Amino acid sequence: MTTIQPTTLAGHKTTLRAETIADLRNRLHGVLLQPGDPGYDEARQLFNAMIDKRPALMARCTSAADVITCVNFAREQGITVSILGGGHNGAGLALVDDGLVIDLSEMRTIIVDPEVGTVRVGPGARWSEVDQATHPYGLAVPSGIIANTGVAGLTLGGGLGHLSRQYGLTIDSLLEAEVVLADGRLVKASESENADLFWALRGGGGNFGVVTSFLFQGRPVHTIVGGPMLWPLEDAAEVMRWYRDFIVTAPENVNGFFAFLTVPPGPPFDESLHLKRMSGIVWAINDSPERAAQILDAVREKFPPAQDLVGPLPFPALQSMFDAVHHPGLQWYWRGDFVNELSDEAIERHLEFAHQLPTMHSTMHLYPINGAVHRVGPSETAFNYRDSTWAQVIVGVDPDPAKAGLLRDWTVAYWEALHPYSAGGSYVNFLMEEGQERVQATYRENYPRLAAIKAIYDPHNFFHVNQNIKPARLRSA
Repeated sequence: MTTIQPTTLAGHKTTLRAETIADLRNRLHGVLLQPGDPGYDEARQLFNAMIDKRPALMARCTSAADVITCVNFAREQGITVSILGGGHNGAGLALVDDGLVIDLSEMRTIIVDPEVGTVRVGPGARWSEVDQATHPYGLAVPSGIIANTGVAGLTLGGGLGHLSRQYGLTIDSLLEAEVVLADGRLVKASESENADLFWALRGGGGNFGVVTSFLFQGRPVHTIVGGPMLWPLEDAAEVMRWYRDFIVTAPENVNGFFAFLTVPPGPPFDESLHLKRMSGIVWAINDSPERAAQILDAVREKFPPAQDLVGPLPFPALQSMFDAVHHPGLQWYWRGDFVNELSDEAIERHLEFAHQLPTMHSTMHLYPINGAVHRVGPSETAFNYRDSTWAQVIVGVDPDPAKAGLLRDWTVAYWEALHPYSAGGSYVNFLMEEGQERVQATYRENYPRLAAIKAIYDPHNFFHVNQNIKPARLRSA
């Protein structure tokens, strides 16, 4: 074992002696990895393969006690930390070069209480694991659209997906969280305990501490009617104009996100459509097949789809439907915006870039966030854009690292063309490293309150490898 030179909170190099590292290793129940150790390179692989970071140390925590040990060690040694849950963050902020990674991926316990419908989840769990645990009880926790996404990151950013219109964001089902603070204390945050911290956690990302346990209220979901309908791009403008009006008045148990995509070359897609650029709506209707048909048959009659894969299926099947296409290890570049209205002019700009989808995996999604999301006020949680209709994401994706520049250029050009039609900010989980102005635009009038709460719970900005909210007194730093 040799000495290492991690990065300090001030951005300088420091030296950790071998015996100091050994002492940390001995105090952890989990495994401590450093460069050269077996398993180190596997542990630092992220969902976005465009990110390649080399931490000085990775602590694979197995309990809140391990997290406390890591936080205290990093604070006492003055070294930078990051927090790794599922590793899905597009900007790669789960890892930090030359710092200590607090790796929560081993903390995956899930406990369902069917009597009251609650679900306690460890911060390293994936949504696929939550779905498997809750589905036998006819429950689900509102989450995203990719089942291998980590619970922690999606929740702390807000959490939007197939169930948003009916049950709200993921944070709207969060009852409490246990959090390790920058000073090493373990506290509970809920409506009745550390309520200011609980407010900030619901959308404020990993700025306020390390969440070691989430308690959610499960929602009644079992068999839904869902899946994609696809149309040729020449029909997309008409479908989009219909969709923009339909989704704001549809029953709240009807969800459908609009997408531009390239059809994957395999089942269940018709061979005649393989690798064609198309438009689509991915439906999720939490109702009987008979009542769902009343809505969907009207759509089919008005806009006969080129392929219709919508039908009854278990909710976990819909959640995992796109995991095979958007699997870990691809190159990703993201840009996002909130959108209030979808004008004819905006639709025209969308279609320009839909015809230029650069790779098979690249896409654009418009996720509806009206319905139940709007029943919570913009200042009731840190997630501010409660008045928007959609969260838009544009992603350039491909397995080939040589195409990284192409992916970025297409994504940024598309975003720049549509940003003038947006509400201004972005869903925080769709941000790359875009600077403080974009972070502040994401929280709007909630940002000063977040900065004030940050000053209480993390006054020295110990947790800053994130979409950073600076403590109030450090905002000019």
